[in-house]
Amino acid sequence: MRMRHLGRTGIEVSAYCLGTMMFGPTGNPDHEDCARMIRRALDAGINFVDTADVYGGSETEEIVGKALKGRRDDVVLATKFNGPMGEGPNRSGSSRRWVTEAVEGSLKRLQTDYIDLYQIHHPDPHTDIEETLSALTDLVRAGQVRAIGSSNLPASEIVEAQWVSRQRGLHRLRSEQPTYSVLNRGIEREVLPTCSRYGMGVLVWSPLAMGLLTGRYRKNTPPPANERMRWVPKHLTDERKLDAVEQLLALADDAGHPLTHLAMAFATSHPDITSAIIGPRTMDQLDDLLAGVHLALSDDVLDKIDEIVPPGVDLSPLDVSYAPPALTHANLRRLPPHERAVA
Repeated sequence: MRMRHLGRTGIEVSAYCLGTMMFGPTGNPDHEDCARMIRRALDAGINFVDTADVYGGSETEEIVGKALKGRRDDVVLATKFNGPMGEGPNRSGSSRRWVTEAVEGSLKRLQTDYIDLYQIHHPDPHTDIEETLSALTDLVRAGQVRAIGSSNLPASEIVEAQWVSRQRGLHRLRSEQPTYSVLNRGIEREVLPTCSRYGMGVLVWSPLAMGLLTGRYRKNTPPPANERMRWVPKHLTDERKLDAVEQLLALADDAGHPLTHLAMAFATSHPDITSAIIGPRTMDQLDDLLAGVHLALSDDVLDKIDEIVPPGVDLSPLDVSYAPPALTHANLRRLPPHERAVA
């Protein structure tokens, strides 16, 4: 397994990171089977495991904690906070109040004394970034967290967070976790150059484009009736993406590689990307992904991928992509009726 440095933290992580979102009730409910997959990934050389408090209604962190017994010191363990964790208005977000409570819950479920990488799961427009960074800094100083990072932050907010850390003497974000695949390359425009400028590691989620790059979803073919189709229907039925998948399948066939291997090799070929998150649900899926771990794409193949989906282009946003409030709340981009000019 290829190893890379997580930004400038000095921490070395595998080029593949084991994502655990499919472990638990939303994917594979068999705890022991999930534990076997985690151990199989570790035996194959993966030392990087990513989870989140909201996965499986917190059940996923419990699965991970049990599976890592006896091997915790060999693993770089990452988890995330911010999503809703129960009833009540203050059981989510990035406030100091919630951060200090959320970390205790994750530590307990993961059965560990420390988290290697603690990440803000989503931007929180209602909380000052200084509030969040201050709370996270205290966790680092207390030894509960080794490094802090973010997920799904726009480039402008990454810059703001770095500036606040410098001005206030706070620990700074050491990593970013955005979505990235052959079909969604938007982070190449600003996010990746920004992370490189600040020496941040980048672990990307959904390098298989939520399943589109497995070849299971094809043009002019009825899609499978599964949970994923209910979760991201626009993404899985987008004509532009399905057209690109057909071209990529032909390219992968000509190159002599399965499409999944080509997609993962593409994601790990970018010099600014530290690790690509795989999210298997079954042992067969894990073994298939591990079989392609050593694949390196030639410049000729990479050039052909650029022709199918140009650099920096998102064919369309993922259904679950973060959209800033100005795009989702009409009142933030329209004057109140009484202030509008009257003809």
